[in-house]
Amino acid sequence: MIRSLTLAAAASALLATSAYAEPVKYTLDPSHSQVVFTYSHLGFSNTTGMFSGFEGEIMFDEEDPEASSVNVEIPASSIITGWDKRNEHFSSDDFLSAEANPVVTFASTDIKKTGDDTAEITGDLTMNGVTKPVTLDAKLNKSGDHPMANKPWAGFDATATIKRSEWDMGKFAPNVSDEVELNISVEAQKADS
Repeated sequence: MIRSLTLAAAASALLATSAYAEPVKYTLDPSHSQVVFTYSHLGFSNTTGMFSGFEGEIMFDEEDPEASSVNVEIPASSIITGWDKRNEHFSSDDFLSAEANPVVTFASTDIKKTGDDTAEITGDLTMNGVTKPVTLDAKLNKSGDHPMANKPWAGFDATATIKRSEWDMGKFAPNVSDEVELNISVEAQKADS
């Protein structure tokens, strides 16, 4: 009887500890993190571009994903479209105003678990000096030890559709579609401290 009570107390203590576990800090791997955007050009093509090499952190609570958070900073001038003149145009005051607003940021404000490995991440997206809420449909691809880095690693994908006019970037719509599809894929490593 005493042994049963001791085991029950130990199990309760273990459950209480895991229930109150702190989220773990992960930093983005800039070489394996991208935001790809797609828009319609005159209805003739669906053109893509990308932001890559950005920084950020995820406070990741694998046991309680809703206690997690995400903060990302993307240099606006890091845009890649495959054509230098388009890169320059998208960085200009017609769109990102990268000189006046050099950083695009996303900071989560709420996370709702939607499945075993999926969640809706709502946060504030700031670009071109304007901040608006965006909800990302996110999926945990994998978490575990990285075979070469020998440390905990996690990978996520997320999607969203935004209207660029909401960030005062609606020039040339509807010929260049107002709606822009975002496809995000990131890897993150457990921070050393």
